[in-house]
Amino acid sequence: MDSLHISNSLTRQKEKFEPLNPPFVGMYVCGPTVYSNVHLGNVRTFLTFDIVYRYLQHLGYKVRYVRNITDVGHLTGDTDDGEDKIGKKARLENLEPMEVVQKYTNDFHDVMDVFNILRPSIEPTATGHIVEQIEAIQKIIDNGYAYEVNGSVYFSVRTFSDDHPYGELSGRKIDELMNNTRDLDGQSEKRDPLDFALWKAADASHLMQWPSPWGRGFPGWHLECSVMSTKYLGEKFDIHGGGMDLKFPHHECEIAQNVGVTGCDCPVNYWMHGNMLTVNGRKMAKSEGNGFTPDELITGNHKLLDKGYSAMTVRFFMLMGHYASTLDFSNEALQAAEKGLSKLEKAVDTLAKLTPSSGEASFDAKEFGAKCAAAMNDDFNTPILIATLFEGVKIINGAAAGLVALTAEDIASLQDTFHAYLREVLGIQAEKNIGEGGGNEGETGALLDLIVDIRTQAKANKEWGTADKIRDVLAAHGITIQDGKDGSSWTRG
Repeated sequence: MDSLHISNSLTRQKEKFEPLNPPFVGMYVCGPTVYSNVHLGNVRTFLTFDIVYRYLQHLGYKVRYVRNITDVGHLTGDTDDGEDKIGKKARLENLEPMEVVQKYTNDFHDVMDVFNILRPSIEPTATGHIVEQIEAIQKIIDNGYAYEVNGSVYFSVRTFSDDHPYGELSGRKIDELMNNTRDLDGQSEKRDPLDFALWKAADASHLMQWPSPWGRGFPGWHLECSVMSTKYLGEKFDIHGGGMDLKFPHHECEIAQNVGVTGCDCPVNYWMHGNMLTVNGRKMAKSEGNGFTPDELITGNHKLLDKGYSAMTVRFFMLMGHYASTLDFSNEALQAAEKGLSKLEKAVDTLAKLTPSSGEASFDAKEFGAKCAAAMNDDFNTPILIATLFEGVKIINGAAAGLVALTAEDIASLQDTFHAYLREVLGIQAEKNIGEGGGNEGETGALLDLIVDIRTQAKANKEWGTADKIRDVLAAHGITIQDGKDGSSWTRG
């Protein structure tokens, strides 16, 4: 195995990756809360761990990748108050909660497929593990770290911190957290403002609720990941990941819950967190008017975009930044990524047509492959890997011009390296001309299906301008949308 070093959020340093039970690796990533459309922050987070998953498999590890679906327990309030987000959406749209869940789970999978993000080994749901969550709560109570009040159960952070460290992942201390919390008001059930809900009592109007030893209610948001990760990966596993925004309180609470159930002080060996997105130097947010959705990036239907960009261009652009660094979107940056990806693809085509030189080789293809591996072994450093691949582009173009001598073995080695790192590790699919071929092939077909679905939704919302623009843009590329009583479809020409 190669020597892989990754940044561990728990120790704040790069560490040599040593799986608990090689060649097997257990990886858990916090999945989406399925009550709204996928946003670009989701795409970047899951792309980060798609790369981790792909590279670990490339190294020869057998990876069990678990990514959950949050379909209950995520409250609208910043604390343990408010309505469940899925229940609220169901009430507003007059749907069953599971209709909301299925609708947005399907949307999530569609978007992941368009960006060539691999499906996990296991994709459990919170509602499918209610029994296990109730059992975990009872164990935490039995171990003295939780208490029940009026049918709700809360985790006692202060009691836990007397026996185990709390705040190590986020670098926060109990006293500092106390200074930043509001005083308990007379209506609060909590004994301490730092405590968080493991189970919330539900009144008759709450749509999603289950029976428990403490009365009818629903689990807290933090609990589901503790239960599902340990069920499928064990009490101690290798990698836990998610967005930077989950480090506190979600992941901090997860650690406390895991320890509260099992007594294992280090339930996860490596914590990894992806960083945030900005647009033209400003935080991406709806309030800023700069929040792109994936379909807006692809269609170009956004006031800040000069045009639309292919899914592979967006994927490639995201990989040009290290996962732990802030990534800034701009037309200039996306267009640069588009040109760069085009150069790589042309070089791959040129490489396929190269013939061996008669003279002595002037390029070490094996060293080039080792350099690609070294980039990925340095904390999955995709920007360095991409820069290394561009060094290979110069060699390929030089060989085509007769300036570099390559043997048949060198050409084969280069082909293997580009396939391994561009296609398999980075997951960049070869893009076809949208006017070529027929049928619903590969990424192009999936992308067109998604665009047609977006137009259908726009029509349902009476956004006629958006629907017409999508139709006209596709028509300009030789794609005709056909509207019928059973829905819309697309054909070529």
